[in-house]
Amino acid sequence: MLSSLLKPAIAMTVALAFAAPSQALESALSLKDIYASTVVQQVQPPPEDLQSYIEQMATALSSNSITSLPSQYIMLVDRNPKVQVAMLFWLDQEGQYQFIGASPVSTGRSPGFEHFETPVGVYAHSLANPDYRAEGSKNSKGIRGYGIKGRRVFDFGWQKAKKGWGDKIIADMRLQMHATDPGALESRLGTVQSKGCVRIPGTLNLLLDRYSVLDADYMQGVAEGKKFWVLDKNRQDNPWAGRYMVIIDSGKEQKPEWAAYMPPAPSVPSTPATRKVAKAS
Repeated sequence: MLSSLLKPAIAMTVALAFAAPSQALESALSLKDIYASTVVQQVQPPPEDLQSYIEQMATALSSNSITSLPSQYIMLVDRNPKVQVAMLFWLDQEGQYQFIGASPVSTGRSPGFEHFETPVGVYAHSLANPDYRAEGSKNSKGIRGYGIKGRRVFDFGWQKAKKGWGDKIIADMRLQMHATDPGALESRLGTVQSKGCVRIPGTLNLLLDRYSVLDADYMQGVAEGKKFWVLDKNRQDNPWAGRYMVIIDSGKEQKPEWAAYMPPAPSVPSTPATRKVAKAS
């Protein structure tokens, strides 16, 4: 009963974050403060873990012959079942990675019928696989799989991944990064839940969308005079827009304390009913 009382308060917190006016992106690192103030679900990896992740990300990029990159943002996802975290970095002009923020995610739950193990690798967010926006419609179970209406679905195209059912061979799956149902599924972020895609918090989805964080190819298209209906009409110009999502598996055997997201207790107005519930619990 107490959880049912808290859900409206949590929903209000998320709604306020969505409604907040966009802050200007005055520098690449100013996104760090914007992330801290607008993304509701966050975790804080310690410096030693961040350094390890930076090294793994750099190795993945170079293994894919991606070197000498211009300054840009890069998204790193640790699909390890004990971690389930996305980390956003900025590659500065000197080739150093600067941490922007991190949040819990959900990757592929395998085994499971029609579920895939989220593949590791480096994936480009390109115009070859156009994004679209969630319709906000519910499935037969009342779940809004892509989140509320209007949330952006970042499409990384068809990729090879291991099936979690049947013969468990490598097959094709559509790799996407998207929000999820804020009431039924967002609280499960930080655990493996998806069919293979990367589920992220709705407020992180909004930040990536509003600030064109991974839209380098889209921005190039706009500069060439092209128009894309999917781009946020209130988006901020971003000269540091990137295009890569790097997915790794850190191999951790225990969940790090920093990766265990604990939502802040919402402020619930005191009423006789809530006082009675609190006393009973």
